[in-house]
Amino acid sequence: MSKEPTLQEQIDAYDDSEIQVLEGLEAVRKRPGMYIGTTSSRGLHHLVWEIVDNSIDEALAGFCTDIQVTIEPGNVVSVRDNGRGMPTGMNAKSGKSTIETIFTVLHAGGKFGGGGYKVSGGLHGVGASVVNALSDWLEVKVYRDSHIYFQRFEHGGKPVGDLAVIGSCDENIHGTEVKFNPDPTIFKETTTFDWDTLEERLRQLAFLNKGLRISLIDERTENIRRATYHYEGGIKEYVEYLNKNKNNIGDVIYLEGSEDDIVIEVALQYNDGYNSSIYSFTNNIHTVEGGTHEDGVKLALTRIINKYARNTGILKDKDEPLTGDDVREGLTMIISCKHPDPQFEGQTKTKLGNFEVKKIASDIFSQGFERYLMENPKTAKVIVEKCALASQARLAAKRARETTRRKSALDGINFMGKLTDCKSKDPSECEIFIVEGDSAGGSAKSGRDFNTQAVLPLRGKILNVEKARLDRALNNEEIKSMITAFGTGIGDDFDISKLRYHKIIIMTDADVDGAHIRTLLLTLFYRYFKPVVEGGYVYAAQPPLYKVTYGKKTVLVQNDDDLEKVKANIPDKYKSSFTVNRFKGLGEMDPIELRDTTMSKEHRVLRRITVEDAMQADAAFDLLMSDNVEPRRDFIVENAGYVQNLDV
Repeated sequence: MSKEPTLQEQIDAYDDSEIQVLEGLEAVRKRPGMYIGTTSSRGLHHLVWEIVDNSIDEALAGFCTDIQVTIEPGNVVSVRDNGRGMPTGMNAKSGKSTIETIFTVLHAGGKFGGGGYKVSGGLHGVGASVVNALSDWLEVKVYRDSHIYFQRFEHGGKPVGDLAVIGSCDENIHGTEVKFNPDPTIFKETTTFDWDTLEERLRQLAFLNKGLRISLIDERTENIRRATYHYEGGIKEYVEYLNKNKNNIGDVIYLEGSEDDIVIEVALQYNDGYNSSIYSFTNNIHTVEGGTHEDGVKLALTRIINKYARNTGILKDKDEPLTGDDVREGLTMIISCKHPDPQFEGQTKTKLGNFEVKKIASDIFSQGFERYLMENPKTAKVIVEKCALASQARLAAKRARETTRRKSALDGINFMGKLTDCKSKDPSECEIFIVEGDSAGGSAKSGRDFNTQAVLPLRGKILNVEKARLDRALNNEEIKSMITAFGTGIGDDFDISKLRYHKIIIMTDADVDGAHIRTLLLTLFYRYFKPVVEGGYVYAAQPPLYKVTYGKKTVLVQNDDDLEKVKANIPDKYKSSFTVNRFKGLGEMDPIELRDTTMSKEHRVLRRITVEDAMQADAAFDLLMSDNVEPRRDFIVENAGYVQNLDV
């Protein structure tokens, strides 16, 4: 048995030889998450964004009009643009060609104030080298000065020979093409690029850069798939795209201005809904947490609408001012800031911090929006009256919210009868099952883990909050029960730190009714408890559809496809003696069955509900849950072929 080293021995062992110096791109391969966030599918696609961002920077500088992204067989991606083409001479500082320097040296690029780019996004000089470091191989071609230059890198960024001229081209042909194959030893989860993920981001980039043409081509199958995104209207067309399934008020309002080389663009349109969709960008980067550009526009919006409402008599002297929430009800807005030196809060670039932008954005928006209201009095009147109604509903919601507040952890005799709580008060280990119906609720209460699992049965289908303001939602008994149980409050009172359960599990039957109830709940959570969804606290239970028994073995099966696989793998000696039982619903399971199949932490299957893209989620909820029937019918017709089994 070896002796444990003493503290002094451990100190002595920590000497100069323990300090490692990672050279070149080794640091990227050693800690890829520091550069691309994750080595999951999201990180894989981030490689594409970094190369595309370099082409976008050429477009922002006024030299690129076309970008083509191609997924080739073997999940190789190539990105080609018609920009100036990367410089091909020798770099004085590195002693290597500029191309090799860009792709092998971190923080080498034209985005550090040398005059190459006024505005840029990306990782500011580490993008190309990071992609090279995390690729099995990478090739770059540059079309410039009537020559075609080429260099290849392998095994995490090592050059295979020097930059060389491999041919000639017409003097009018110029640009850069980068082709790479992600390293499967880095991206162990997947190296398969997803069309939908690429399409969504490339479409967004085309909207944000009016006039730029971006093509996406998938050559992995015989039927080559192609799409082109080109919007002369820019973010104005972006708002039209986001609002295509909504009942809109007036046309899209587009405002633009600049000051001190800072360009602000805003496009907005109201609709008759109750939710706002505001998305801001800086140098094409989605500033998810907003920042000074968004703050300036929001403040100006509130001030200008209040001023117009007072001047026109829609708001009386006795009326309190409209709040930001009031004036943003039913608003879809895109804010785009192009800044020569953006300062982002945090490494993830989710919030713009430049203090000077707030006033510039506010001034540009104020002047344009006030002029629009004065020149379009009919539309202005509808917008401002809608804001005033939102104010009345907010005050009603404030009164209704009082009924959901608890004086203690659990308050109210009626509520106590609905919720069966768990003993633990530690949110990190507590779960609450939102269960469809009293029958399933009874089984769940008996089959649960009393220490950590709470059960809240729902009676019938909850209110569709996509079609109702908060004040109506707060008068719904089932919604009030959930608000009380979660402990976070709602609206202005919401506080994620007070969440009592770190797993909110929707447990409904695996049929059409169950799916409808689950969708209604997710709509509620997304609209009024969004931080709970974004924090990863919401799950959907996956009750099995079948139980397959052969010999002494029992297998629980989630769907028909898996059932066929299980049946195919049953040993021959049981081929004529196995049984398949179909579970009809949670309410028909006894407590032990429900525990063992759906609630037990050892055997259950849970699906975490995530919001990868807020805009896509917003559009999906609006399409599926709003009053606008035509787009929903079109969606059903287009996707009916994907439905394999439908319980009616």
